[in-house]
Amino acid sequence: MTDDFSGLGLSSKVTDAVAEAGYTKPTEIQAQAIPHLLQKKDLIGIAQTGTGKTASFVLPMLTLLEAGRARARMPRTLILEPTRELAAQVADNFEKYGKNHRLSMALIIGGVSFEDQNKKLDRGVDVLIATPGRLLDQFDRGKILLTGVEILVIDEADRMLDMGFIDDIEKICSRLPPRRQTMLFSATMDAQIERLTKKFLKDPVHVHASRAASTAETIDQKLVRASSKPDEKRKALRARIDAAEGLTNAIIFCNRKRDVATLARSLQRHGYSAGALHGDMDQKSRMETLDAFKHNQLTLLVASDVAARGLDIPAVSHVFNFDVPVHAEDYVHRIGRTGRAGRSGVAYTLVCPGDEKHLDAILSLIQKPIEWVEEPGKAKAPARPASPASEDETKEKPSRGRRGRATKPAKAAASEEAAPATSPAPASPAPAPAEKPSPAEKPKPAASGRNRKAAPTAEAPPANSPFGDAELIPAFLLRPARTLQ
Repeated sequence: MTDDFSGLGLSSKVTDAVAEAGYTKPTEIQAQAIPHLLQKKDLIGIAQTGTGKTASFVLPMLTLLEAGRARARMPRTLILEPTRELAAQVADNFEKYGKNHRLSMALIIGGVSFEDQNKKLDRGVDVLIATPGRLLDQFDRGKILLTGVEILVIDEADRMLDMGFIDDIEKICSRLPPRRQTMLFSATMDAQIERLTKKFLKDPVHVHASRAASTAETIDQKLVRASSKPDEKRKALRARIDAAEGLTNAIIFCNRKRDVATLARSLQRHGYSAGALHGDMDQKSRMETLDAFKHNQLTLLVASDVAARGLDIPAVSHVFNFDVPVHAEDYVHRIGRTGRAGRSGVAYTLVCPGDEKHLDAILSLIQKPIEWVEEPGKAKAPARPASPASEDETKEKPSRGRRGRATKPAKAAASEEAAPATSPAPASPAPAPAEKPSPAEKPKPAASGRNRKAAPTAEAPPANSPFGDAELIPAFLLRPARTLQ
């Protein structure tokens, strides 16, 4: 592997821009892929995330585009990305490394005005970076002609398949000229991608910078046992965040978009600097949140897998998997947001009962053990204070609408109190004298208010009296009404 970029065959304009960006030595994937791409060969690049795959196709593309010019609505190169954030990230790379070039670029993604995109396309662009759905929308509107594409890049190919873009990719490729250079990059490789490469690429060069689906050695991976109850699980996450050493910022991944917003709000209520990033947010909000995290205005970024692939935020110190990813490959991409460019990083995964199947798939994929750590302060969780209406109390309380009737536990307790503990029960109890009833049978004093019954008198109102059963009723109301004859 060459020791610097000057030995890879890149143009001086590109190497100067790379040096100004502070890079001196190419990564493994860059050193292997760039010479083949400069020879205009098709290529399949497999490397773990965070190893510089984006620069491995951006740098040779800039060199190849120095000759020629763009025509209206006919881009010369096309880069397909699975998410808007990743597409914007690639656009940033082109601006950084193409500062010495006069190349035009357009970003065709959802959430951005069609009018602004159309203006750039009408002028002609050398580099078109797009998500598949928006690209097909513009093609159907007649705003893009793909017959002039010389270079096609399918980035994060496995993620494209996971997100259901396979049909869109086939439609796009069918509209491209057959004579083109095609590059396919991914962190993982499976049989379905192998099948697609046979259809889309011609005699491709295979570059394996590392074992497929491997994780970087610079990442310290940990597993944490957690409860499946949401509030207790969020508490375990906060405890782990507080106990993490050297945490400067972190990305927290959830499987579901609705959990992203809920967890972000919970962290904010507990005083953490946190923001949310998921696919249902509008593009402006997503970019503002991501920009705030990049510039250290947010410490914690709670995200769905929309942020798991390709986002280049080198200084992320920690990654927390609030949920174990359903797809084992997503684990590789998630924790790859830390430990980038040779830096060290830490990745914690909260494992709940029922996650064993997904965890086993991850361990089988990465082929290395992951250490378990105990939740900080897990000696004994303090018992929750009894609420005024606990379950036991609720069972003993009489239900509404049955006033004056004691519940079974109350009757049992009353009978136990009435019978002395030291007195054995007689074999044949003698009847109690009528004039001296037992304490248990002693009549209760009359109740007050509405429950008090009037003593039966000659002038007592009948049972169906419209005046109720109150004891004190004015006498004139009890007089029979006179009948007029």
